[in-house]
Amino acid sequence: MLPQLVFYLFSTVLLISAVMVISARNPVHSVLFLIVAFFNAAGLFLVAGAEFLAMLLVIVYVGAVAVLFLFVVMMLDIDFTKLREGLQQHAAIGVCFGVVLFAELLVAVGNWHMSSVSVTRLSGVPGQTNTAALGDLIYTHYILLFQGCGLILLVAMIGAIVLTLRPVGSGRRQIIDKQHARVPSETLEMIDAPLGVGVISQGGFLRPHTSYHETSVPDSYASGGQIEADKKEKDV
Repeated sequence: MLPQLVFYLFSTVLLISAVMVISARNPVHSVLFLIVAFFNAAGLFLVAGAEFLAMLLVIVYVGAVAVLFLFVVMMLDIDFTKLREGLQQHAAIGVCFGVVLFAELLVAVGNWHMSSVSVTRLSGVPGQTNTAALGDLIYTHYILLFQGCGLILLVAMIGAIVLTLRPVGSGRRQIIDKQHARVPSETLEMIDAPLGVGVISQGGFLRPHTSYHETSVPDSYASGGQIEADKKEKDV
């Protein structure tokens, strides 16, 4: 009786949080409701006996993905008033899509039925936890598929970097050989600054003995003309 009550409690809060994610006007509130939905979904996994998936959901989605969403929403200066200006113009199209999706849901629910095929359960090692059984299954029987998924993600990440990288002057690129050949004495100077005295009274910020722009790729950011500007500033 208690597991059923816990299941219905988590399910109810999960559905309410999911609805609030798409209905809340403030995007920060939407992300917070999404975090609540993740926690309740993790509770449902615990009730089902899948503690590894529950902890994975909390650590990965709540601890990383949802927090990233929250940072992006809070850091971006988005004018939501302008975003809602064209809402009335496209309201008819939105209603049509909503009606089509609702009809598809009705058809799917109306034709759904419970299958009579019994589910075959895997018999693990006695005393083995779900996490150990899952790790044994992934890293033994499906190790090639697992590594293949990791390789696909790596290629996708490299492809995204290559597609977004533009050889323009707005990016600072360095000549690796010159950068590695630099020694600390050329760029670093240790001084004994007294306590309570500002930088301005000590003569301002110190510049490196050799400009760090010398190691930058020509026609990139802070190279070429910037070197001449640094020389003129030192002469002054």
